[in-house]
Amino acid sequence: MEKRFQPYSRLAAIVFLVVGCLWVLRPFLPAILFACAITISSWPLFLRLQARLRGRRTAAATVMTISLILVIILPLALVTWNVADNAGQFYRGLRDALQAGHLAPPDWLRQVPVIGEMMDNYLRGLISSREQLIDLAKRYMEPARHFLLGGGIVLGSGVAQVSLAAFVSFFLYRDGATLLQALSVGMDKIMGEHAIAVAETVSRTVRGVMYGLLGTALAQAAVAAVGFLIAGVPAVALLAVGTFLFSLVPVGPPLIWGGAAIWLFNQGSTGWGIFMIVWGVFLISGVDNVVKPMLISRGSSLPFLLVLLGVMGGVLAFGFVGLFIGPTLLAVALGLLRNWTDVHPVVAPGRRRDDHAA
Repeated sequence: MEKRFQPYSRLAAIVFLVVGCLWVLRPFLPAILFACAITISSWPLFLRLQARLRGRRTAAATVMTISLILVIILPLALVTWNVADNAGQFYRGLRDALQAGHLAPPDWLRQVPVIGEMMDNYLRGLISSREQLIDLAKRYMEPARHFLLGGGIVLGSGVAQVSLAAFVSFFLYRDGATLLQALSVGMDKIMGEHAIAVAETVSRTVRGVMYGLLGTALAQAAVAAVGFLIAGVPAVALLAVGTFLFSLVPVGPPLIWGGAAIWLFNQGSTGWGIFMIVWGVFLISGVDNVVKPMLISRGSSLPFLLVLLGVMGGVLAFGFVGLFIGPTLLAVALGLLRNWTDVHPVVAPGRRRDDHAA
């Protein structure tokens, strides 16, 4: 009788142990998942660096971790600090202007084609009515303050999560070979002959999504920096970093280049403001339609809907690092589903299935 129930008791003990470990690691799970995604996507680079350092894994892991700090954490911390500082100044200035009654629409608004004069007349009428203005301020100022404060908290938590992820990545790089060997043995015992195919699907999908998200964000930031330099917008480096971060969110870059265009209009540079809008619509935002599908399709043909849901759901579930974790998890699940059902998306004529399939 004891031998009959022994497998069930063993399974229950394993399940209890796994649930307990996940409960203990729950506060750090987003950073751990993000560290795993970073390590998997940059593992080939780590191996080349380790070979150049004559096989010294600790030194190579240290260099990779420092690179993560310089490339991701410092720019994110800089943007977070500037967003918090500027948001506070903007809120106080707008509040003082409302109280003093010195608020007026900018002169460039009337010069905007088609809707400029109509918007200018509406705003002047709204400002001239103190009752409507106070009611509008009461209705929107506090939600706007909470929105900006929430955005600052998300970015601040993102700095903490990415910092922890960089710390975890060091150990994943250093002990990655041992972890891979143990994981390979475990998957082989659980899945048998399908273990290799599943591991390849997960690895290829994670790299495809990470390369797609980060590659697209980097390309949009570079194109945006060129446009800011041409138009004479100040703080090009900060705006480029902001474009990089906001590019991770669907319809995020227009918040940056749109703000730059408004600043140019406000400075009286109407021509450069129009140039910034055209540059943003056709080049900055256009990069997303060319680079992202090209990069992601190398690892996983993730539909736009899943990218959008992955980003939004990932942020709600994991905070800032959910920008990466959400789409990656959905892409891995989709890739495993396609691998299991052997159903792949229809590809365009002339393209090979191997180039497009997950």
